[in-house]
Amino acid sequence: MGARGLKIAVCGKGGVGKTLVAGVLARLLAREGFRVLAVDCDSNPNLYATLGVPEQAVEGVVPISEDLGLVEERTGARPGSGWGSFFKLTPKVDDIPSRYSLVGPDGVRLLIVGSPPRAGSGCLCPSLALVRELLRHLVLYERDVVILDMEAGLEHFGRAVARGVDLMLLVAEPTEKAVVAVGRMAELAKQMGVNELWAVVNKVMEEREAAWAREKLEEGLELPVRAVIPFDSAIIEADRAGLSPLDVCPSSSALKALGELKDAVVAFWASRGAG
Repeated sequence: MGARGLKIAVCGKGGVGKTLVAGVLARLLAREGFRVLAVDCDSNPNLYATLGVPEQAVEGVVPISEDLGLVEERTGARPGSGWGSFFKLTPKVDDIPSRYSLVGPDGVRLLIVGSPPRAGSGCLCPSLALVRELLRHLVLYERDVVILDMEAGLEHFGRAVARGVDLMLLVAEPTEKAVVAVGRMAELAKQMGVNELWAVVNKVMEEREAAWAREKLEEGLELPVRAVIPFDSAIIEADRAGLSPLDVCPSSSALKALGELKDAVVAFWASRGAG
């Protein structure tokens, strides 16, 4: 029996480059022959741009967790209807990936889940139940990969969707705040039973920054640094244009580092062997 599929969560504090890592990794793995489903779990979903999906294709798309009609149809309760509502803990979700996903470059499928609003929205349990069951249902065959682009942090909604991942990539800039955030997320991830935690350092401008980050992450937090991504203004320009860096600056040094991360992920997938 071959290696099993992978469910990967990409986490980190806001602005560190989670979406860059998630989007580029998704397409690079697809180019290796994997069937990739990229899931955007951010309350401000923009993974589509990094994947190279045109903005017109996502206009009008309602994130799964915010589609009140869908949530009510599948769970029997409408989000915000109050704590007294009864709803299905295991709603029907098997058709959602095929019905609600978009196909992007390199054959990557994009599913926009979003993150339910919190303040003043009432009980979000039906939305959480739907998303949790959806991500649990994603049975992975040998060359299937699901990549979750998570909202900043692992609080509330993030904990519900991150359970059961095989690999968590914790993205940080070479700053104290970003490293501290990664440390907190690593502890939460361990509590959720995630055994494979890798650090990814992004926006590195000097070797001394990389050395500092390695010391903090590997020695201080005992997190292996699997990628050091150099700062590249071409990545910023691609982002401003709403385009995928793979289509705009394929020879970028940042993309080379992400290619090495992809190789590490493939090696991890292969090492799991017979499941």
